[in-house]
Amino acid sequence: MQWNDRILRSPLMRGTLLVLPCLLASHPASAQQSPALDRVSLWLGAYDADMDTVIGADTAVQDRTVAGNVNLEHDLGFQRHKTTPRVRLDFLLGDSQGFSFDYYRLRRTRTKTLSDALDYDGNSYLASAAVSGKLNFNFGSAAYRWWFGSGNDVFGVGLGGAYYGVHAGISGTASVNGESAEASSSTSETAWAPMLQLGWRHAFNDQVRMYADVSGVKKNGGRLSGHIYNAALGVEWLPWQHVGLGAEYGYTRIRLYQHKHNYDANLDMKVTGPSLFVRVRF
Repeated sequence: MQWNDRILRSPLMRGTLLVLPCLLASHPASAQQSPALDRVSLWLGAYDADMDTVIGADTAVQDRTVAGNVNLEHDLGFQRHKTTPRVRLDFLLGDSQGFSFDYYRLRRTRTKTLSDALDYDGNSYLASAAVSGKLNFNFGSAAYRWWFGSGNDVFGVGLGGAYYGVHAGISGTASVNGESAEASSSTSETAWAPMLQLGWRHAFNDQVRMYADVSGVKKNGGRLSGHIYNAALGVEWLPWQHVGLGAEYGYTRIRLYQHKHNYDANLDMKVTGPSLFVRVRF
């Protein structure tokens, strides 16, 4: 006991005993996770998308370029609004780095019948055409993110890749006084491209948070090239420890070009609208 007492009363041990609690108290604070971030966060929800879509094609005919464009909403009567499922997953490795995943898809089809009467040389001809259009667009992303800051505000940078796929097609049957002809054109491609993300998170308190995200995808060359830009502003309400709700408004601009043997196809689509999520976090 006397030997132990001498150790405890030594200047080195007394200094260690005084400093150690301070080190233990300061370590969690320095490594503390920001209240604006969750260790693991699963987002399950729906995207109410409002779309404006133009698909086109151009080809060379006798040393000149012949091009045509179709607006799916205006020309074929596609509904502008489409509600589609959306899922996200975020998780941290440590307190300031982690992965982020996002996926959604848009699937749309429409058939429209066009009719008109033609008068020529004193005779009346009845012309009609049935036109069908389809557009499927898939988008998924995976990024590694670095978050800077440990208080109620954090800023993030993410690097990763995006997967996108497009299947578009138009087919039609035209008839004049019982004589008909058919035509169709379609395109289907998928591609991966590098992606850059920027983000901001703010915690007002334990139950209310706000965030903003922007990202860009750009790919040159290959059979499917182009760019995709995203921006979103959202809020989170977390009345329970592990379950909450999220709402955001997003804007996406998609411009893709497909290079085929006989012609080139293009897609120009704007997607805006709110997303609602059930948030499960740990």
